[in-house]
Amino acid sequence: MSRNMEPLSVGRVVGDVVDGFTPSVKMNVTYSSNKQVANGHELMPSVVTAKPRVEVGGEDLRAAYTLIMTDPDAPSPSDPYLKEHLHWIVADIPGTTDASFGKEIVSYEPPKPVIGIHRYAFILFKQRGRETVMPPASRDHFNTRKFAEDNGLGSPVAAVYFNAQRPTAARRR
Repeated sequence: MSRNMEPLSVGRVVGDVVDGFTPSVKMNVTYSSNKQVANGHELMPSVVTAKPRVEVGGEDLRAAYTLIMTDPDAPSPSDPYLKEHLHWIVADIPGTTDASFGKEIVSYEPPKPVIGIHRYAFILFKQRGRETVMPPASRDHFNTRKFAEDNGLGSPVAAVYFNAQRPTAARRR
């Protein structure tokens, strides 16, 4: 297993969301507060309210990518019966640019975990062609594997995830 894949396996993103894959494209996800997403790190919900900047590497500007952001722990990690809950899809992202140059298929929905620590995964796929990605029927019960299969996306080329939980209320003394 490559070093890039280990945190995704330990965090069960590989397994719960996608099958094992070999990362082949660089992807950086940064929220407006200059908080870069790193595998397994925690971000406060207040930091992730606006859509992040997602920079996609790749060698070919003619290549197109699809980005999916999903929560496999909805509504709670102990009972994720809505698994997965879809937060964002951007398609037709040109290589060597950021997601703002793509076509938003499903608008960004900020994470709002209510119970427990949730994982929020960004999964990047290389498309076979442009304008080939169809929106899913629902945000709930989303399945990244099935969506990728239905849209001919193949295996992921990059992934990263962060954890978030509901901010604790101020304790009385």
